[in-house]
Parts: sequence; structure tokens; C-alpha cells
Amino acid sequence: MEITSVFDKEFAPYGRVHEGYELSGLLAAMDAIPLPEEGTAYQPSIESLEALPVFCQFEGNAYGGMPVQLGMCWGRNTKLNCLEYHRDSEFNVGTEDFILLLAKQEEIVDGALDTAKVKAFRVPAGALVEVYATTLHYAPCHTDPVKGFRVAVVLPRGANTARPEFTEEYGDSKLLWARNKWLLAHADSAEAKQGAVVALTGENIDIKDQI
Repeated sequence: MEITSVFDKEFAPYGRVHEGYELSGLLAAMDAIPLPEEGTAYQPSIESLEALPVFCQFEGNAYGGMPVQLGMCWGRNTKLNCLEYHRDSEFNVGTEDFILLLAKQEEIVDGALDTAKVKAFRVPAGALVEVYATTLHYAPCHTDPVKGFRVAVVLPRGANTARPEFTEEYGDSKLLWARNKWLLAHADSAEAKQGAVVALTGENIDIKDQI
């Protein structure tokens, strides 16, 4: 799989890079959080990160005054496993270079997505990336197995928390895995074993030999 930079034109349908945000304090605070012993960790909202001045910039400038949350995904990963989408953009910035495996929502056909459609994009350390609402994404991949990855995740307040209860399913509600989180799982993933809808066909992409 070819790994393309988010600064290349190929990234334009999936998202864009933002400039002007003061991220040094955020990156330092993220770097102080230890990596998990194995796999990945995720917290939708981390109080120490939301206490930083940049949190107000995310809420006011990035989301136009909408209430947001600032959390983090961190650890080590090289596999696709799943893809998710929200009803809004997500902002990411990492302390180290990381790779996003992405596809487009319109590439879902008859409720499934062929993983041959997935593209890989490298995000340089410190670059703030907006991932559009129509872009399918999931856990980042590291570029260095020793350093792993620490990636901030900015979303509207409440996203990725407990799944709402409803009695009837409409549209894509069967894919709803958490609040504002629609999930397509590969059969090989842990999420599929936990009951997530298997909606990714083809290879469960692993980029460990390409980094």
C-alpha cells in the first residue's frame, strides 16, 4: 500500500491541514501520558488536556462555538480492523508522525465497504488535521514501534460515549456502536467478536511491513 502525505493533493477529498493553532502545550501534555503496555487506548475527554488554552481555540475557531471534547487515542497499531464515521469533522494532531487509513462514506455499497478502497496518509508530528465527516477512519497507525503514537482527538461533546438506546432501527442505525459513532468492522477484528456489524470485505489491512 502506498502511503501518501496529508500535504499531497490526494488528501483533499478526505480532509485538510489547519494552521495557526498553538499546539506546543497540548503536545507536551500528551507526551507525558504513558503508552499502554500493549495495543491502543482511547479516552473521549481528558481533563488535563481540556484545561489547556488551545481547548478554547478548538471550541471557538474549529467548531464555531459548539461544545467539544478533547481526548486522545494512543498506543501501537498497524492494522485497519474497523472504520467509523461521525456526523461531523474530527480534528487530530500527534506528538509523533502517524498514519491514517481512510476511505469515503460514498464508497459503501449495499452496506459494505471493500478494503481495497482504503488509502493510507502520513501525518507529520504537530500537524493539525481535520478529517471530514464523510471520511471513514479509525485508530491511527504508528510509524515507529518504539515511540508508538499519541494522537489528540477533538469531537463534539458526547461523541464516542455510551450508545443511545432506541427500539427501532432506521437507515444506518444498525451500525451505531457508540454515541455519534457508526462502525464498520472487519471479521478479524475484536469489535466484530463483540457484536459489531461485519461490513468490511477483503483484506484486513496491515501496514507493519511498509513503515
